[in-house]
Amino acid sequence: ADNLSDALKKLKITTTDSTADSLEGCLDCLLQALAQNNVETSENIQKSGVLQVFASLLMPQSSCTAKVANIIAEVARNEFMRNPCVDAGLIPPLVQLLNCKDQEILLQTGRALGNICYDSHEGRNAVDRAGGAHIVVDHIRSLCSKTDPASEKLLTVFCGMLMNYSNENDTLQSQLINMGVIPTLVKLLGIHCQNAALTEMCLVAFGNLAELESSKEQFAYTNIAEELVKLFKKQIEHDKKEMIFEVLAPLAENDVIKLQLVEAGLVECLLEIVQKTVDSDKEDDVAELKTASDLMVLLLLGDESMQKLFEGGKGSVFQRVLSWIPSNSHQLQLAGALAIANFARNDGNCIHMVDNGIVQKLMDLLDRHVEDGNVTVQHAALSALRNLAIPVVNKAKMLSAGVAEAVLKFLRSEMPPVQFKLLGTLRMLIDAQADAAEQLGKNVKLVERLVEWCEAKDHAGVMGESNRLLSALIRHSKSKDVIRTIVQSGGIKHLVTMATSEHVIMQNEALVALALIAALELVTAEKDLENAQLVQILHRLLSDDRSAPEIKYNSMVLICALIGSEPLQKEVQSMAFLEVISKLRSHENKTVAQQASLTEQKLAVES
Repeated sequence: ADNLSDALKKLKITTTDSTADSLEGCLDCLLQALAQNNVETSENIQKSGVLQVFASLLMPQSSCTAKVANIIAEVARNEFMRNPCVDAGLIPPLVQLLNCKDQEILLQTGRALGNICYDSHEGRNAVDRAGGAHIVVDHIRSLCSKTDPASEKLLTVFCGMLMNYSNENDTLQSQLINMGVIPTLVKLLGIHCQNAALTEMCLVAFGNLAELESSKEQFAYTNIAEELVKLFKKQIEHDKKEMIFEVLAPLAENDVIKLQLVEAGLVECLLEIVQKTVDSDKEDDVAELKTASDLMVLLLLGDESMQKLFEGGKGSVFQRVLSWIPSNSHQLQLAGALAIANFARNDGNCIHMVDNGIVQKLMDLLDRHVEDGNVTVQHAALSALRNLAIPVVNKAKMLSAGVAEAVLKFLRSEMPPVQFKLLGTLRMLIDAQADAAEQLGKNVKLVERLVEWCEAKDHAGVMGESNRLLSALIRHSKSKDVIRTIVQSGGIKHLVTMATSEHVIMQNEALVALALIAALELVTAEKDLENAQLVQILHRLLSDDRSAPEIKYNSMVLICALIGSEPLQKEVQSMAFLEVISKLRSHENKTVAQQASLTEQKLAVES
């Protein structure tokens, strides 16, 4: 301790009248003290005011410069020392030192700047103002192809410095991307893949940058996919694989890179991991299984990468993913169902899968999760069924396979995501399927649940889908029994509210369903239509210039049907509809104009 305080005192007066030797001795003493107790020594250095002295010692031509930079690097390992280093004016002279040729000075300066930037807003800003990042990027470029140990060590330090400089800071990450650092780092990874420390730095730097959208476009122009897959194949340790996964996941959000990763053979690696880890309950294996299967699903979100792996339904990858569905691992069941949902994104794939028995596999999976089931698996399996039900030719096949009954088992679910997918699946299934729509529309339990969900104000998606399914049951069945069931369950008011939706498609579906109600069961629904103030709503829709032409048209069709009811006709007469409708005779849309003339005649006769 005495030696240390002597050294600190000497350093304070040293800049003016000291020989290089005595200066070296003082610095060695400091380095020794830091090695023994970094925190305490750093506190003493701060109290002594020596930091300000260091700024004047950082001269490129001085023999002590590397040691001074080393001391700064050591003290800046402590969070409490980073701001004082900035305040003492150390950043500009350190950045200046980046221009010198001496490897040891460059190494210690890179360390010092990297440590000062670590988790320090002030440190990063100071380095940014002094232009440090630009010089470091240039160094990395010029050293990139050198594989001697000293160059690799320097590259590792510089990559670490850039990582600390830009970590979790979008502005500085964008700055590095604009400097073109990405192609340089990818090249670096390819050349130095044998050097574990440098590879690790590159991966962390990629992980930092890959979150930014602008970086993905740059990555797509490099051979990053190939390099990462090559590196991944060599890894045995879980931690190393995890590091590569952390870069792959954000990169794989880009469709171009998805395809590059598939072409580079990532899928085969992922399938191998799944095979190795599926029966293990070791924590690392469970984590790897999840990451690998999640990444697999992500790769299938790209249209081209998905189609490449589907290979007309004959692809080995597609077949392997199918085998996940009956697995005992919830994670694989989930990934398998999500993968099927992703493969089911065009009619050709959907038709092929339904013809090849996928539906039964998904229904068996759902059956395993009816009682106290896994919500994410339920949601994924229902998503897959919903997508498969989109092509017209699949609907009847899926209905006769019993999909509607399998889905209805989840009516009791209290989980909004499951409710949402259940509703969407049923709506897809009954599209233009009159018998199925009638059968479901007469199912009192279903209709009552729909009416209940039409009031789920906390879950707009569930509320919207419930309304749409109610309307679809009427529109596709055109059945009096269905309408009576919906009236008795209190569904009319919801269809009337749906006619005021902000989505034109939903408004239209509601108006068509209401027109069918008025045409087929007006007397039964009369009271509910009156209480829901349908006539006032129609007047509003027809008066509003913003209403779409099809909304105006269907509103007039509905008005013509409603005047068959005495109380509703009175309401129509009391609201000056003729005035609004006569204006629509000159509407730019011919169909609307024609319907306006017809409606006007009808109203004139009735009055």
